[in-house]
Parts: sequence; C-alpha cells; structure tokens
Amino acid sequence: MKNGYTIKSIFRLLLSRLWLIIAMMVIGGGVMFCISKFMMPLKYQSYTSMYVKNNNEAIITDGVNLNDLNASKSLLDTYIAVLQDDAVIEAVGDELLKNHKIDELDGIFSLNKEKNKISVDSIRNCLTMGAVNETEVLKVTAITKDADISAELCNIIADVAPEFLIRVVGAGSVEAIGEAKPDYNPVSPNVIKFTLLGLIVGMLIAVLVIFILDIADNTIKDSDELSEKYDKAIIGEIPSFSGSKKKSDSEKHRTILEQEIPFHIVENYKSMRTNIVFSLSTSEKKIFAVSSADPGEGKSTTSSNIAIALAQAEHKVLLIDADMRKPVQHKIFKVKNKNGLSNVIGKMVTAEQSINRNIVKNLDLLTAGPKPPNPSELLASEQAERILKELSDKYDYIIVDTPPVNVVSDVIGMSKSLAGILLVVKYGNTTFDETEKAVKKIQLSEMNMLGFIINDISGRRHGGGYYRYKDKYSYSGYGYGNEESDKEKKNED
Repeated sequence: MKNGYTIKSIFRLLLSRLWLIIAMMVIGGGVMFCISKFMMPLKYQSYTSMYVKNNNEAIITDGVNLNDLNASKSLLDTYIAVLQDDAVIEAVGDELLKNHKIDELDGIFSLNKEKNKISVDSIRNCLTMGAVNETEVLKVTAITKDADISAELCNIIADVAPEFLIRVVGAGSVEAIGEAKPDYNPVSPNVIKFTLLGLIVGMLIAVLVIFILDIADNTIKDSDELSEKYDKAIIGEIPSFSGSKKKSDSEKHRTILEQEIPFHIVENYKSMRTNIVFSLSTSEKKIFAVSSADPGEGKSTTSSNIAIALAQAEHKVLLIDADMRKPVQHKIFKVKNKNGLSNVIGKMVTAEQSINRNIVKNLDLLTAGPKPPNPSELLASEQAERILKELSDKYDYIIVDTPPVNVVSDVIGMSKSLAGILLVVKYGNTTFDETEKAVKKIQLSEMNMLGFIINDISGRRHGGGYYRYKDKYSYSGYGYGNEESDKEKKNED
C-alpha cells in the first residue's frame, strides 16, 4: 500500500486484519467493563429547585408580571456566581459538619481533620447549578458517593442561599420549590456507556496499528507494484498450500500430484507452464533456473511443481537439484541421493547412471548427490556446462533448482548455461530490499531474468522456512551441518 490508499484497498486491508480489530474491541470493551463495574465507585444524584423572584413592582399584562420575570432571569447568573463563592461553599461544609462527624465524610470529600474543615473545592466539584430551560428556576444538583449526603447537600444550599443572596446582591429573593430526597439508584458509572467507549477505543487503536504496520511493511503483496518496479513479468501467482501440518521433510513440500491439492492451485501451475513456454520460445536454450532471494520462499516446491506441470503437457522434462548444500528434490520425490549432480560433475559416475527415470511420466530427476566442499566451483566449471549442454539435446526442458541468490553465488556461475532464471518471492514475507539485492546480482551476472513467481499468496507466515543457510553455510570453510549429513547418508546406504 505504498502508492496511496483507495476505499477498496482500505476495506481489503482492514478485512485482512479483521481478527485484530475484533480482538482489540473485545479487550477494550472488557477492560472498560471491568473498570466501570468493579473498580469505579458508585455515585448518587439528588437535586433541588429554587424559584428566583424580583421584589420590584411592575406592570401586569395578561396576568403575568413581565418586568418581574425578566428581572428574575437576569439575576440567575449573578446568583449562581454568588452560590459558587468560597464563602457560601464553606458555610455549606460547616452545616454538613454539624450533622456528621468528620470521619463519616471521609472518602466523600477531601478533609482537613486538623482544622475540622471540608475542602471547598471537593464540595464545589460535586455541585452543578443552572437555569431550567432558560426560566427563572435555579436547579442545584449534587452528585456524591452517598445518596443521603447528596440530598442533604442540596437542602443545605437551599437553606443558606437566601441569606447570602439578599445580603450580597441586595435584590430579589429565592425560594426552594421542594425538598431534595435521596435517590438510591446510582447514576455513575454507566457500565454500558463505558463498555461501548472501550469497544470504540479498541477498534480505533486496532485500525491505527494496522495502518502503521502496513505503512512500515516492506514485504511484497502487490504483483503490479513488483512488476512495475523491476519491469519484469509476473510468470505465476501461487496460492498457499493450506492444510498441510505433516512433519516429514517430504511432506513439507507438497506437489500438485496430491489428490487433496485444490483445483485452483493446479490450474495456476498450468497457467504458469504456458507463460514459461512463451518466455522461452525465443531462446535456443531450454534450460532455466528457479531460485529465490532468501531461504524459505518455496523455490524447491515451485521447481518440482513446474517440472510436473510441463511433464503433464507431454514435454520431456529433466529436473536437476543444484542445491548441493541443502538438497530437497530427492525428498519430495522419495528417491535416494547416493549418486547425483556432484558425482556427475566430479566424473565419478555418468549422468545416465545418476538420473532417476520417469519419477512422473515424462519427468526425470537428477538429484544433488553427496554434499561437496566446493559447490559454487563445481557449478561454474566447464564440466558442468558441458553436461548441461549434452542433456539439453535429450530433453525439451531442463529445470535447475538452485540455492537462494542472496545467500550463495551458485546460480551466478551457471549463467552461461541458462536461458534465464525465475525468481520466487513469498507473499507477505519477501521484502523489496531482499528482492532488490537479488535482482542486482542477477543483472550483474548478465543472466536473463524471465520474471517473478509470487508464492503462498494467502499466507501470513513470517520467517522460518525449510532452510537454515545462514546457520549452516560457512565461507571460511565448509561448515554444513554434519550431523544431518551423516544421518542422511546412513539412511541412503
């Protein structure tokens, strides 16, 4: 989403992370529910109303003293200001202390026990005063943690108000309309309101996180963006092989020969087969490599399935496992790896002796063979070039599964023998930085890049993979995992 957002792209982005939005809403709503239900104190409201009167004489029109009404309304703001003054509030506090011990009010108001006083601000914060619908009726509302105290607070204000207002203002008067009574139904906290607020805040946080992650995300998720950036074709887009939870190596790499593979995946490989045939139609060589920028992007599985798809189209196909450090193809097709490409290049055996014939109809396999100490030199040798040239006369297509481009330079040494290379990138995993590095290496070797294959399109897995190149490869010497090699050799013997 680096080129700007549209309504459609935003919808898709949020839908793809719907689980996160729901989770954050549940967490936000749950937290606010618990806080409001079990942690916030209950508060009770009570109120009293006072009628403001103007004592001046005035003309009565239609039974209504208009001047008196207008004067009464004009006094309201002044009365409210007076009643909120510290002197009035302090007098209210003193009246409360006449009826209660100071300890009884602890937790409801802020207290100064040494002076036996209630904080003026704590009382003022409990009170709300205002006119009722722009009339001359003054409404005083009190909200505290005690229903009886709330009612008592309103009644005290109604009692002390006339004295202060007459003495200070010197005009008009007030009269309580009724007595405030305790209401034992709490008005706060509103659990439903707080829970809804938590749901909304949780949703907003989730959306913000999604956009931040998406903006910071440099992985490949858009085929058009990938194609335009490097001016290369997208040869194929392969959905995730979902549902495979098997643990053996041969079952980690699934092929389109399996009956449970979804039909659309098989069709995608067939479509890719057509694109590859067209890409190679102008080249005399029919040998091409399949690689990736880094480990774990699915290039071996893609290589085997491309080979199968070409063979199913009645082409004579040879699949060569040139990943001598971490060979996989013999595991995928369940054949032995005792003799393979390394033996053939080393002139220990012939290609005819090492090729596994018809592992699938029209498909032969040349495994990697024993792991040599110098795979890059072997693949770049004249002997390897000669072998590939001889084999190309016997097959319609030869597919070479090579190690990741950014990890080792094995495939670069084969550039003279290849018609081109397909670069596999993993959706949501391979970054543009990794791809940029691989593409530059391919360009420097003057190898023809046929295009990209985007793999595991619906996948969300990050990291991992089937390789451990960074742990196993050593450039100062051959440092491949010997324990695995010895175990594999023992099994093959």
